[in-house]
Amino acid sequence: MALAMNNTPEFPVLIDKKKIDAAVRRLAAEISRDYRDKNPVLLGVLKGSFIFMADLVRQLDFPLEIEFIRLFSYGGGTHSSGSVKMARGVPLKLKGRHVLVVEDIIDTGFTLAHLLHYLKEKEPASVKLCAFTDKPSRRVAVLNVDYVGFTVPDKFVVGYGLDYAEKYRNLPEVSYLED
Repeated sequence: MALAMNNTPEFPVLIDKKKIDAAVRRLAAEISRDYRDKNPVLLGVLKGSFIFMADLVRQLDFPLEIEFIRLFSYGGGTHSSGSVKMARGVPLKLKGRHVLVVEDIIDTGFTLAHLLHYLKEKEPASVKLCAFTDKPSRRVAVLNVDYVGFTVPDKFVVGYGLDYAEKYRNLPEVSYLED
């Protein structure tokens, strides 16, 4: 792995900053159209969604609430363990509320299937999914993803909130780890 002048690793870029910015604007327009009069709860899945969600909510100009949940299934590896753990639940009452789950990546779908089951028990008015990246080639769980920034190939992606063993979230573009 080569290091750039600023001592950060250089990985092949998959999605540059200009494309990321355009996708966030596009998703914000779609979400605004669907949620403008609904006062939704945007539920970010920590840790990966925080950068995407911050950029997204700055583009939304209607009443909303923000909450976070922490789930994990990767540990330090590059593949989901298949076991989902919840480190932080939702403190807000969601009964009768419109919920938009904001996620950094949907891979196998195990984590989000677990989350959707959890949210259904809270009796929301609706639940939709917004993913910055989607990797349908690895999907095992059946999910309907309502808003997608990018469909990515079966590579391990990092940057813009996406990590490998808690590293590389701060990279401004989405890159991938080479085998």
